[in-house]
Amino acid sequence: MTTITKTGPLKGLKVLEIGGMGPGPFAGMTLADMGAEVVRIERPGGLGVFPGKPTQDVLNRGKSAVSLDLKSPHAVAALLAMVEQADLLIEGHRPGVAERLGIGPAECWARNPKLVYGRMTGWGQDGPLSLTAGHDVSYIAITGALHAIGEAQGPPQIPLNLVGDFGGGGMYLVAGVLAALREAEQTGKGQIVDAAIVDGVAHLLAGTHAMVNTGTWADERGANLLDGGAPFYSVYETSDECYMAVGAIESKFYTQLLAGLDVDIDPTRQHDRTSWPATKKQLAAAFGTRTQADWVARFDGTDACVAPVVSLHEAAEHPHMKQRGAVSIQNGLLQPGPAPRFPSHPAVSPTSPPTPGQHTREILSRWGLDPEPLLACGAAQQDDPA
Repeated sequence: MTTITKTGPLKGLKVLEIGGMGPGPFAGMTLADMGAEVVRIERPGGLGVFPGKPTQDVLNRGKSAVSLDLKSPHAVAALLAMVEQADLLIEGHRPGVAERLGIGPAECWARNPKLVYGRMTGWGQDGPLSLTAGHDVSYIAITGALHAIGEAQGPPQIPLNLVGDFGGGGMYLVAGVLAALREAEQTGKGQIVDAAIVDGVAHLLAGTHAMVNTGTWADERGANLLDGGAPFYSVYETSDECYMAVGAIESKFYTQLLAGLDVDIDPTRQHDRTSWPATKKQLAAAFGTRTQADWVARFDGTDACVAPVVSLHEAAEHPHMKQRGAVSIQNGLLQPGPAPRFPSHPAVSPTSPPTPGQHTREILSRWGLDPEPLLACGAAQQDDPA
């Protein structure tokens, strides 16, 4: 038997996560990090889309893994029996698929009216694109976010899938289901949480919209305060072909930046946009005279808002990140620490991600079902990793 030690403010919360990609598993991981019991329900053999071994997919850390073939009525019946004990179900199918499988909200609420039903999609449950395929870059393209990211006169730059899948998707699903769970506790009734990446990304752009409304943000790339257009909020190459990130927005921080670089620039013209191109060239020339390590030492202990740009592996060794455990290697895997932190709950090292079906017998038994008939007829599958 496998025991996953749980601590955190969500300890005791029971979550069923229907196997999917990206933002849904990220939401499940986040809930598990906060102490929830998360059971990932995946078809036998898994989805087959992760490029490595399932045990390397940290999005599934802290979860139990059950394999059920939801095309089988026996598996559907088993899942609905589990729903009776669950607080939350997360699914990421296209609209209508869960209903066709017989695990839609109506079927679940017939078993458990208090269940919160979280739906994670790119386009949302309605709208002209709701039934079409898409991925992160497709979703952020129609929000305006992709258009806004990149250098002036250059093409839009893809911000990994942080803005869409995980920022506008997974984190909004987490926020939504936590709000719905609170209401379910008060009313005894669950509800659907329609978490759409397009909605979340548009919501994340609220601050940018505000600046557009004031005329202080041009609807173009590389010309604004926070998109690399401002010389005091940009990235500069060092003499060893590394980079330093600069974010000296406030005048007192900008003054420290100029002092550290030892450049002859009038700090009173910081927000004079006509001076930005020339200032940016001066700053670039200055940063190009020393190595990244030299600049790190030069600005250490100052409020110039200058930081080295490090790689994903280097982040695990950065003194600040390392001390907080914000990025580390656990169980041989590069991964983030839980976020946010809850000082009243001691941190628990994440468990290794499971293989699909690793906990089928254990979880079905613990949730009051007999796994053997399901395994015998192929509706369920048990994986016994070596």
